Amino acid sequence: MKFNALAALSASAALLPLSAHAADLPVAPEPVDYVRVCDAYGSGFFYIPGTETCLRVGGGMRVEFRFRDFADDGNTNWGTRDGNATTTRARAYVRFDSRTNTEYGLLRTYVDLWFTGDSGGSTTPAVTLWNGFIQFGGFTFGRAESFFDFYTGDNWGSLIQQGFSDHRTNLFAYTYGFGNGFSATLSVEDATFVRNGLSIPEAAIGFDANADGDTVDLVDTYGGHKWPDLVANLRVDQAWGSAQIMGAVHQVWGGQGDSIVNVPTSEVGFAIGAGVTFNAPMLAPGDTISFQGAYADGAVRYVHESAVAPDAIALSMSVLETTRAWGIGGGITHHWTPTLSSALTANYASYSNDLSTLPDADVTQWGVQGSLVWSPVSGFLMGVELEYQSIDGNTAANLGGISDDDDLVGVFRVQRTF
Repeated sequence: MKFNALAALSASAALLPLSAHAADLPVAPEPVDYVRVCDAYGSGFFYIPGTETCLRVGGGMRVEFRFRDFADDGNTNWGTRDGNATTTRARAYVRFDSRTNTEYGLLRTYVDLWFTGDSGGSTTPAVTLWNGFIQFGGFTFGRAESFFDFYTGDNWGSLIQQGFSDHRTNLFAYTYGFGNGFSATLSVEDATFVRNGLSIPEAAIGFDANADGDTVDLVDTYGGHKWPDLVANLRVDQAWGSAQIMGAVHQVWGGQGDSIVNVPTSEVGFAIGAGVTFNAPMLAPGDTISFQGAYADGAVRYVHESAVAPDAIALSMSVLETTRAWGIGGGITHHWTPTLSSALTANYASYSNDLSTLPDADVTQWGVQGSLVWSPVSGFLMGVELEYQSIDGNTAANLGGISDDDDLVGVFRVQRTF
């Protein structure tokens, strides 16, 4: 009995140190959720740890040296004492693209921020939300390119716009895919981003509408925003290229605007257009050829993003004449070698307004851009571009400050994109 009790006590004492040592052993670490590559949406995406959401972070840097207005020595930056004949720009890009598959379709968020520092500007770079939208199923909500836009040019258009509808706006849209690359979109878009002036000539009313001491100005009298633009398109994207037909309805709403008089009248403007882009691998891999045409009545920026004519002209407090515009253009991108390419874009636009109490206002605007670009490695380029524009305005158009003008500019660009 005594021997057995002693043996049991000795065994218990021997186990005590072992229990203490076991308590001192390190605890096994929690499993680590390593970042996983997401290849469902292309290269560069990864899963956000702990979620099924894929994210891609991208961006870039662009630097430009610009030669401005050297087509004419008289009234250009080269011909005036205080004009900036050369300017510079540095612009950084940051882009976030998140995507999640749901039972309702793709849920996507896209943000594209621009940070721009121009010569002569503020020491603090200007920040621009270039794109920022949410997509859910077939819906798009946010700031994005208008669904009217299709072909916007093959060149950079750094200083002179390339001559097509090309604008960002706040929108609410739905896109339905029919299959085989065909789709249709209906979009409600903020009209303030596409307004181009509702003008009243002081010479027509014989009144100093902006109270500046004369009656020779064309004063903007666009009223407040009442109805957004309604935009629709039909589009196809296939191996041969892409094509689109599009239309828009735009309210031309008179008001006080920049004047001290009120124009209590309005009109309904509209625009229609069609464009096509052909892939041309028979010329060289990556080559494309594009064409586009558009017509508008009271919505001229759907024809040309930098249209020189207003949407409408008010001849009195109750008479409003909308401006008719049409434009055509096209372009080509050709790769001479895998690292050397050129692009050429040309456009022509015409604006007319039948003014009952004044001579008709007719203006033409055309331009051409050409570039040569060297891309020795993927995501990096160095290149030069020339951009030219000619504006021909008649006497009536001069009532609004539209006069004959020729602009020729040059750009040297270095860009890295990742």
